[in-house]
Amino acid sequence: MNDIAMIGLAVMGRSLALNMADHGYEVAAYNRSYALTQEMMEKYPHEHVHAYQDLKECIHSLMKPRKVMLMVKAGKPVDMVIEQLIPLLEEGDIIIDGGNSFFEDTIRREAYLKEKGLHFFGVGISGGEDGARFGPSIMPGGNQKAYEEIRHILEDICAKAEDGKACCTYIGENGAGHYVKMVHNGIEYADMQLIAEAYLLLKHAGGFDNKEIHQIFEAWNDSELNSFLIQITADIFKEKDDLGSGELLDKIVDSAAQKGTGRWTSIEALKQGVDISMITASCNARIMSNQLKQRQQAHAVYPSQKIAIQHDQSFVDDVKDGLYTAKIIAYAQGFDLLKHASNTYQWNLSFGEIASIFRAGCIIRAQFLNDIMKAYARDIKLSHLMMDEFFSSQIQKHQESLRRITSLAIEKGIAVPAMSNAISYLDMFSSTHLGANLIQAQRDYFGAHTYERIDQVGSFHHAWGHDHE
Repeated sequence: MNDIAMIGLAVMGRSLALNMADHGYEVAAYNRSYALTQEMMEKYPHEHVHAYQDLKECIHSLMKPRKVMLMVKAGKPVDMVIEQLIPLLEEGDIIIDGGNSFFEDTIRREAYLKEKGLHFFGVGISGGEDGARFGPSIMPGGNQKAYEEIRHILEDICAKAEDGKACCTYIGENGAGHYVKMVHNGIEYADMQLIAEAYLLLKHAGGFDNKEIHQIFEAWNDSELNSFLIQITADIFKEKDDLGSGELLDKIVDSAAQKGTGRWTSIEALKQGVDISMITASCNARIMSNQLKQRQQAHAVYPSQKIAIQHDQSFVDDVKDGLYTAKIIAYAQGFDLLKHASNTYQWNLSFGEIASIFRAGCIIRAQFLNDIMKAYARDIKLSHLMMDEFFSSQIQKHQESLRRITSLAIEKGIAVPAMSNAISYLDMFSSTHLGANLIQAQRDYFGAHTYERIDQVGSFHHAWGHDHE
């Protein structure tokens, strides 16, 4: 009998199936196209992976309660597979969706299958192909009692942090796992954009070449910026062009794609009334990067300003400290969204645990996450990450560096939307006067929306523009 079925054997499904098999689990492998199943078995034979051409036969090979993991394209394909599975399953069986499904779809599916006596888990998985194969960060959401039936599999195959802790923990009911994965991806967008802006500053304001920037990022990876993204960025700068001369980075078109999870994060933040402007700016930066022809035309109309090169260590230090400060603010925005979602959907999220499972396996894994864990350990009810004593001290210490490099970039026409939004967010977050009293006066003037007073309790409306003498 098999322990679990893997449905969908493209890169991620195949990698997870082999990961499970490596840990001694008997895996039933099925794909809609049997040719892909055969290809997997030929290229990646494994004694614990068993191929099936017939879905019914695949499901009936499982031990009860049956556990079926879906690694198919998000959206309608997930619903189609679920409908095929329902007649083949019995009460108490478990369906696990490991794709990048929208959390509201997961909430809907969990409720639908619950009525049929089946458990449904939305499981966020981060780490790409290598992570899936050798240890990803895993974010399961669903019925907590039923989680015990799949916990050992997920915690065995997940990444392990330096302290040995599994980078997988129960997140919360229904769509909680996919929501946390969505926000993880949003933070990832901001993190990557900030690194790209640091690169632009070093290259265009600092005049550093790729070899020098490689060395700078290598040094940064031995500091508080230590992370997977900083390390691979250092590697990228030294990679030679396999189809020509020089470094490969300089031959890549200045256009970046996106799959939509960052956009989902921004939309949900607007719905909940949470400012995650850095994540939104990072999504917009990718959109603008795709406007290649328009940007080239506009460059002729709005040429860049000449930049006085600052090829010195003090400038490098400013970029490093500014990047670190902006990174703190980006993560604070992401965790603030998680806090509001936890209240809205009654998930009772553990933010320290979430930071803990991000420490290995996932794309945003970083030393920095240990500090977030400590912040929530100091105060489990912390209102905002920027109010933690450690992070507030770091922002106070380094914010001038962020202000200097952002001001320079704006003056000289270097696009730094994420860093700019970091400064704006910090200033709004700590301001006692945002001009909102004027906006509310305008609203009351044209729409009688009323206003509150600082000296009296209640709502008031004023007859604006009339002569009161």
